Amino acid sequence: MNVNGNEYYPAAEERQAETLGRYTAKTFGWMFAGLLMTFAVAMFGYVTGYVFYLFMIPYFPMILLLAEVGVVIYLSARIEKMSVGTARAMFFVYAALNGVVFSSLFLIYQLTSLVLAFGACSLFFGIMAALGYTTNADFSRLRPFMLGGLIFLAAFWILSIFINLSQFETAVCALGIFLFLVITAYDTKKIRLYHQVYSGRPEIAAKASIFAALELYLDFINLFLYLIRITGKRK
Repeated sequence: MNVNGNEYYPAAEERQAETLGRYTAKTFGWMFAGLLMTFAVAMFGYVTGYVFYLFMIPYFPMILLLAEVGVVIYLSARIEKMSVGTARAMFFVYAALNGVVFSSLFLIYQLTSLVLAFGACSLFFGIMAALGYTTNADFSRLRPFMLGGLIFLAAFWILSIFINLSQFETAVCALGIFLFLVITAYDTKKIRLYHQVYSGRPEIAAKASIFAALELYLDFINLFLYLIRITGKRK
């Protein structure tokens, strides 16, 4: 099965001996590099104060959101056709754009709250990633729940722009935390699938690793955002 779900059965002679452990380490390595990029951009924006000027630009948050969505859609749709270098560049562009968004969190929440939320997020993410990677649980059975949950969350936050739904936010954030914990285990388990299917095609395997890193990066980021919404103390 390839990134877009099409079946592919590589011939045995095409396979190249890259161990699953090394492939997994590379995937998580790209994910951590993306998180580091986001943190660096966020800190730079906060320390230098440029975040104040950016968010004073009319419609800047909307432009930033559209840019982020566009990068993810383009990367997901073109991952098989673009080069490995381009895929990596797009991933880091997205991480940098997210860093601009995250720089605003330093203006909203106390630093202690951000540190505690990051620590809790790392712990929960690590537990669910280990669970997804090491167990034989079939998380694919939960795909209808995951898809329905994502649609519900998207609909809720869009409606909240026009309607005051603040009384439901805590419950929705709790749902978001649970949902992305499950998705983390599901996405981690797919690393094994990508290695099994693409191990004989080094270039495709490298791009699949970047795509998996993007999925795990998004899981971590969303889990953090829902945790900070519940536990964070505002300035």
